[in-house]
Amino acid sequence: MQIEAYLTFGGNCEEALNFYKQCLGGEITALMRYEGTPMDGAQLPPEWKQKVLHSVFDAKGARFMASDAPPGQPKPAYSGITMSVYVPGPDHQPASQAFDALSQGGKVTMPFAPPFWGGHFGMLVDKFGVPWMVTSEH
Repeated sequence: MQIEAYLTFGGNCEEALNFYKQCLGGEITALMRYEGTPMDGAQLPPEWKQKVLHSVFDAKGARFMASDAPPGQPKPAYSGITMSVYVPGPDHQPASQAFDALSQGGKVTMPFAPPFWGGHFGMLVDKFGVPWMVTSEH
């Protein structure tokens, strides 16, 4: 069994995915829109047809899925939910770069620095309200 994160956005999923692509160097490996699905039609406002019904993001094995919540659904709230990004390697530089990029427009809740257990670690909430923990072994 493998557990993967599934992020839900309130209409800006594609913007968030492109932001994560920039920050993490990954790619959007799947993207399905609402248009042309059984949800398309009278119940779906025209401006919502191009929103993301389902997507997959992969950054060197750090994989997650994401979508836009359909209209009328409660806005996503990530309070208490975290996503970890683990960047191994002999140097903390790639993790530090990911941390700095993800924090642009967001809020750092714990600076990226050496913790008591070793390596480097930091926490932030990105500009989309998604909390992240970024770590490296060294």
